[in-house]
Amino acid sequence: MNKPFLADEVLNVMTAGVVITDHAKGLGDISLADRAAAIWDRAFSPDVLDWLDGLASENLPEGRVLVQPSAARGSLELICEKSGTPAGAHRDALIEDAAMLVEHFLEAVPAPWIRIRLDVVTGNACRRFHIDAVKARLICTYRGTGTQYGNASDGVTPDHIHTVPTGAPVILRGTKWPETPEANLRHRSPPIEGSGETRLLLVVDPIFDPEDEA
Repeated sequence: MNKPFLADEVLNVMTAGVVITDHAKGLGDISLADRAAAIWDRAFSPDVLDWLDGLASENLPEGRVLVQPSAARGSLELICEKSGTPAGAHRDALIEDAAMLVEHFLEAVPAPWIRIRLDVVTGNACRRFHIDAVKARLICTYRGTGTQYGNASDGVTPDHIHTVPTGAPVILRGTKWPETPEANLRHRSPPIEGSGETRLLLVVDPIFDPEDEA
């Protein structure tokens, strides 16, 4: 279920390079010096999250597109339609929210093209702590356990692992960010193999030359 950070989770602010904000515009803090991640600590619609939790995995929206920003909303609608995600107010709210997050991501990381993914995950995808080979990436987990992060060197598990709440978007700097932050931040998908858990993620990457993505 979606929930804001608890009092004892204030340790998150001590994770070097991570800023936690209570408003969407705060995601833009990813551009500040010594930042490695920006998290919008929000309480996303419980009704939509409950609806997603109740859907069969084969009806969750799943797909990826490479589009110009103006086509983001239409592409999200098409992914839902092709996935057999039931039409109605809840699906509309999900599309509206995902499109809004795309807009805020592009305000923080402007790009002429974007890659949008809606991923349905049931196994241990990306379970090792790593940095993505992009300039930056937005991730929002709409169902299941959120992205985990902590300070560590390559190949080492962080001493303190934090989890982004379900429904809370995070923007993470990647290896192609022009300035390397001092924070040695790594993240991963939570290991869920064998748990029966199904996750649904929105992932947005900036694309500067679509020919490189062919």
